Amino acid sequence: MTENKNRLSNQELIQKIAEHYKAILELIGENPTREGLVKTPQRAAKALLENTVGYDMSGEEIIKAAVFEHPGSQMVIVKDIEFYSQCEHHILPFFGKVSVGYIPDGKIVGLSKLARMVDVFARRLQVQERLTAEICDTLAKSLPNKGVIVRCEASHLCMKMRGVEKQESTTVTLQYSGAFEEVALRNEFFSLLD
Repeated sequence: MTENKNRLSNQELIQKIAEHYKAILELIGENPTREGLVKTPQRAAKALLENTVGYDMSGEEIIKAAVFEHPGSQMVIVKDIEFYSQCEHHILPFFGKVSVGYIPDGKIVGLSKLARMVDVFARRLQVQERLTAEICDTLAKSLPNKGVIVRCEASHLCMKMRGVEKQESTTVTLQYSGAFEEVALRNEFFSLLD
């Protein structure tokens, strides 16, 4: 996908994607020339590109851009980072909150960079399990640390508006490394999320 995107201007890319949306509208029995739908293919194409901008970003580069010396902290947590993503199986939204914790090893990262890194991986076609793992693994590789933990809780429209149609269901995923292998430390992290 990135190779194609590099060869086309943004406007050319929007136009190509819009042509496909127009064809889809026709295939489902809609009239893409009716008043309410005339600009829908272009709007949908722009939205798709906006919602998948994470393919053009690097989580490691974002983290490494704001690493600072700090000898102190036992645990750093940024909780309830909201995110919006799209399920790669149905291309329907899933959304929720991510909490990221780490134990510094002589360096810390600017807090806003953790939220930006979440967006890098959320703004791709995704599954929640991989989203959680990519956030954890990227922070663990990009910042000196003694351990990283990531908790993600999300609602999936592919479960709410189609298929089993379970309106109140949420999914929780967890990924951790290093010192967070210890149950007591994980429990401390969970207690600080309340």
